[in-house]
Amino acid sequence: MRRDEAFRPEIRRVFEENYQVYGVRKIWRQLRRERFDVARCTVGRLMKVMGIQGVIRRKPHRTTIQDKKQPCPLDKVNRQFRVPAPNMLWVSDFTYVATWRGFAYVAFVIDAYARKIVGWRVSTTAHAGFVLDALEQAVHDRRPAKSMGLIHHSDRGSQYLSIRYSERLAEEGIEPSVGSVGDSYDNALAETINGLFKAEVIHRRGPWRYFEAVEYATLEWVDWFNNRRLLEPIGNIPPAEAEANFYAALETETMAA
Repeated sequence: MRRDEAFRPEIRRVFEENYQVYGVRKIWRQLRRERFDVARCTVGRLMKVMGIQGVIRRKPHRTTIQDKKQPCPLDKVNRQFRVPAPNMLWVSDFTYVATWRGFAYVAFVIDAYARKIVGWRVSTTAHAGFVLDALEQAVHDRRPAKSMGLIHHSDRGSQYLSIRYSERLAEEGIEPSVGSVGDSYDNALAETINGLFKAEVIHRRGPWRYFEAVEYATLEWVDWFNNRRLLEPIGNIPPAEAEANFYAALETETMAA
């Protein structure tokens, strides 16, 4: 059919422009955003004919190492990761990547409102300093006011319970919150972002030779994730767009008042 032939290159383009990870639903959503009048079943049928499919996530590995001697903050989140505005809840976690020269460790800080990655860092060692660097980037980028009541949630890993990390949160007026060890539900949002990162970049584009390759790939992925990746939980739009919509609505309400 003529319409099928017209849609094939568009499906291929969207697939290639998005890390070759989008499945039927995401490609259909993106085409609809671009004003293409195409049915989801058509996209699915053509993808099958073209031999392309989205990425499949694997079961995540655990990186949490508990320090039972460290005092532990309370869980102020209780698995409720939906918040009404940005800079109310950040979640943090890190994962690891095998390279030919050893492991690389990747830490993320995510704003729960639109799931935007606001801080990240790649390191050759899983010391407390590298997760602190990710936090510093988030603080510099977002500049949260101490009166906001921002909560920072993580698992009970020793890196996040370190004295330096705890002191830095206190300096910024950020309330610490900690889930339980190795329990993906208690830090589910961060686990989800880690899982997407591993599925969409690490497993798909490996093997990895060098630390620098992982670092550059992470930089590219974070930019794509924040500004172009469609996320179903926030209405099938990118995180940056969701935040922009929030502030635009807030400005409209202020002007109306």
